[in-house]
Amino acid sequence: MELLVAYRDDPAGYNMAKFLSEKMTKDGPIFHGSNYDLTVIPTPAISADWLEDNYSYDGFVFLSKHAAESGVLALTCHSTGNFAEAKFGGNPRQVAMPHPNLQKKYMQTLWQNRDNFSDFEITIEATHHGPTALKKPTIFIEIGTTEKQWTDVSLCNSVANIVHNVMTSNTKSYPMAICFGGTHYPHKFTDELIRGKYSLGTVIPKHALEYLDNELFEHILQQNKMATTALLDWSGLGPYKQKIVQFLENTGLEVTKL
Repeated sequence: MELLVAYRDDPAGYNMAKFLSEKMTKDGPIFHGSNYDLTVIPTPAISADWLEDNYSYDGFVFLSKHAAESGVLALTCHSTGNFAEAKFGGNPRQVAMPHPNLQKKYMQTLWQNRDNFSDFEITIEATHHGPTALKKPTIFIEIGTTEKQWTDVSLCNSVANIVHNVMTSNTKSYPMAICFGGTHYPHKFTDELIRGKYSLGTVIPKHALEYLDNELFEHILQQNKMATTALLDWSGLGPYKQKIVQFLENTGLEVTKL
């Protein structure tokens, strides 16, 4: 069973959690449901590396706000991890285990309902921020981009309803790929997730490739054990094409250029 997690002082996460908890049974800090449990925590979600000290679940789904300097309205979903220093929770140079099949199902369902969110860009983000130390699959589902959207109860309820539908129906398994290159909002990988055959593990954007060395690369492979493929945003690798090709040569991963 999965645990859905929201930070008490995050208005978007809290609003989604409030909607979902209405038909659940509360026992201490946990709301129990038939297909998933839910909790509202007193500390920021990006710093929730402590969760497994208190709770044992098959995976963790964080409900959260999304902020962006661009101000572009977005509904996002992403795995967590830090490729360099830990500016926003988690540990330096550590990535969490991704939640690829759930992410694909959520993004496809969100896309199928895109007419209800016509003002929003539907996109994944590259892997970033904490928590990074949880030993079970971890994913963030976010509503952006300003306080107006975070406090829009109708919007939060609509997204939460999609989360509920995803969590209460069967999740298919897809071949999994680790992704290299592209921007923080990687449109090629988003398109693959929505329309293609692959689910996605860790997504390492171009701006993080400079930090990739043998130690970090092996750690990423370890956290993405189910991956069969490496997807390369070939035009979005910058000066790191040869470096990435060399890292992948002896992995056994099929290399596909997008």
